[in-house]
Amino acid sequence: MSEQIIVNCPTCQKPVVWEEKSQFRPFCSKRCQLIDLGEWAAEEKRIESRSDISESDVWSEQPDD
Repeated sequence: MSEQIIVNCPTCQKPVVWEEKSQFRPFCSKRCQLIDLGEWAAEEKRIESRSDISESDVWSEQPDD
């Protein structure tokens, strides 16, 4: 018997059982799925690229010698 995997809905944080019958996983509902899609479409969310990071940010922390 396998254990249930439970994740939190990325939009409302409600627990969601990760299984085939969970139609909107990782979201709890179509509503939460559409809210998330809208945030991406409005560019409120984005995946950072290398061009978003300046070299000063990369080298700002020097390792201790």
